[in-house]
Amino acid sequence: MTVRINPSILSADFANMASDLARIGNADFAHVDVMDNHFVPNLTFGPQMVERIKATSPIPLDVHLMIADQDRWAPGYAELGADSVTLHVEATRDPIAVASSIRAIGARVGLALKPSTPFSTIEEIAHRFDQILVMTVEPGFGGQRFLADQLHKVQQVAAFRAKTGTQFWIQVDGGIDSLTIEAAADAGADTFVAGSAVYGTDNPGFAIENLRKIAREHSHHEEHND
Repeated sequence: MTVRINPSILSADFANMASDLARIGNADFAHVDVMDNHFVPNLTFGPQMVERIKATSPIPLDVHLMIADQDRWAPGYAELGADSVTLHVEATRDPIAVASSIRAIGARVGLALKPSTPFSTIEEIAHRFDQILVMTVEPGFGGQRFLADQLHKVQQVAAFRAKTGTQFWIQVDGGIDSLTIEAAADAGADTFVAGSAVYGTDNPGFAIENLRKIAREHSHHEEHND
């Protein structure tokens, strides 16, 4: 199974974004958290910043939208060059229509679940997305403790994928480090967002390779999920 490590640039040095992006050139995607201080109680990047990040990033952008009214705003991030745009089901009225718009622009599209949102909420539409994101912290701030009770949800998503033969990636975001990535990979995740576990080290490139190695050792070897 392919393992992907997507460092969260929420943990990067905003004043030296270009050089901090260069330090994660061996990652699969740069994970960009867009927050509007409405859907979550924090304010981060907006469209102009995402456009600048895209211009300087050596790797594709995995944009995670934690904003209100995603039906209106989400396609614009694909137009700015995001390679993957993840919606929150809690903030999107018509996820299927938004997904179609994003795909038409040429980006992948994911669907995210807050810790309190059960997988059953999206089970009927999950196969329509390229990625299902299980939040392993409450969205809004980096550096939070990993919520181990979300591993059951990851297992549910993985079981659904295996049963239905769908090809979506299973992403986990929140509190991922060299210990918690083992449990997340064991549960069936294949795409991992890590912030301080990458940028909090002296050598982000080495940290990425180490996380990837650990995840591979604990991943499920299901050929159809590559």
